[in-house]
Amino acid sequence: MVTFLVSIALLVIGYFTYGKFIEKIFGINEGRSTPAYAKADGVDYVPMDTKRNSMIQLLNIAGVGPIFGPIMGALYGPVAFLWIVLGAIFAGAVHDYLTGMISIRNGGAHLPQLAGKFLGKSMKHIVNAFSILLLVLVGTVFVTAPATLISNLTPAWVGLGVILAAIFIYYIVATLLPIDKIIGRLYPFFGALLVVSAVGIGAGLVITGADIPEITLSNMHPDSVAIFPLLFLTISCGALSGFHATQSPIISRTTQNEKNGRKIFYGMMILEAIIAMIWAAAAMSLFQPGELNAILKEGGPAAVVSEVSILMLGSVGGTLAILGVIILPITSGDTSFRSARMIIADYIKVGQAKISSRLWIALPLFAISFVLTKIDFNLLWRYFSWANQSTAMIALWVGAMYLALQRKPHWVATIPAVFMTMVTFTYILSAPIGFGLSMTVAYAGATIVTIGAILAFISTVKKRLNAGVDIIVDEEIAA
Repeated sequence: MVTFLVSIALLVIGYFTYGKFIEKIFGINEGRSTPAYAKADGVDYVPMDTKRNSMIQLLNIAGVGPIFGPIMGALYGPVAFLWIVLGAIFAGAVHDYLTGMISIRNGGAHLPQLAGKFLGKSMKHIVNAFSILLLVLVGTVFVTAPATLISNLTPAWVGLGVILAAIFIYYIVATLLPIDKIIGRLYPFFGALLVVSAVGIGAGLVITGADIPEITLSNMHPDSVAIFPLLFLTISCGALSGFHATQSPIISRTTQNEKNGRKIFYGMMILEAIIAMIWAAAAMSLFQPGELNAILKEGGPAAVVSEVSILMLGSVGGTLAILGVIILPITSGDTSFRSARMIIADYIKVGQAKISSRLWIALPLFAISFVLTKIDFNLLWRYFSWANQSTAMIALWVGAMYLALQRKPHWVATIPAVFMTMVTFTYILSAPIGFGLSMTVAYAGATIVTIGAILAFISTVKKRLNAGVDIIVDEEIAA
């Protein structure tokens, strides 16, 4: 219990200290016009107040990631707490803040455009394809996950196919309509349900004096799965998630003032980490690693969510908690498809003022996602995890380059970028879904790639700064 409470306290302290430090390094300009006003179009560029933006950002980035990921990460034991706390403060929140603020400074640009500007033109095309792949995977995962949870609460005659169809219909409507019509109006209510469910589980742990394991570096995974690199991909949302780099630009287009950035981007990542801590602690305290592993193999994370909720809060309170968990993926799934639409539109230079323009871009995405729902969830999650953390790695390198070109302390982004480069390449080289190489070869290959990335970064920064024609880091990127 001490480790759990200290971890929550450290996350809060991190927001007020390291978050302020990152804000100071970035250098906000309260008098600068934001894209919400400069490019107002009544669809995607719409000024909204900080409370709404913060709640939308939280619901956008949360999904089932900070619940399903930590539940699966709980198999490793309390070492998972370290990654959630340190990852969120020094990597995840930095990643979200820099992505959101750099987007604001560049006309609300999405990650592919930012990658093209700061990492080279070829990266724009690579990251564009990668981002769309990630968003479609996320949207698919966030259709199947809530559908499974809903089916557990509804009568048997309500088939899973009907639930999937209903969720897809909502996603289509939310993707096509202006952001303030559906998302801006419903999310505050959804957010309240999310907070109630998380607080309910967290309070239950404290009040009952739950037997939450204290910190240890030991690997408790029943299948002896190595901590590196798997833990850092299993727990993504809640610690560090590249999916957030696709969501922050949505809110960069509705933010009224740069001074609101720390609360919206850094702060909501910290709040997501607190949610992750609560669910990881609940899974560790209520189930032994072997028992948890058995439940996960039989019913997946959704089964753990249901059992934890009912055990901690009873039938009524547990149902409310489950509803809060259902809200999370739905409110990330809709903005996944919305973000994919916006990225494609920016890439092919198609305005989004007309609903017909939005429609012909969005519908093929939903068709592809529907086909993907037929694939095993666990396989989808593995591909999602790798694509997610690879996107985070790219976004961190973008942030590092942005700061370096302004001769600011870029190490705040460079260090986590280097770490995640090693993580993602070690995984894809060794994993069955990748190259399936031995761990020795994977470590060696990932080390070579990481060193190459560091050298390329240093060389590019020196070349641009020494040329005396540094790129302008704060100007709108041409579509």
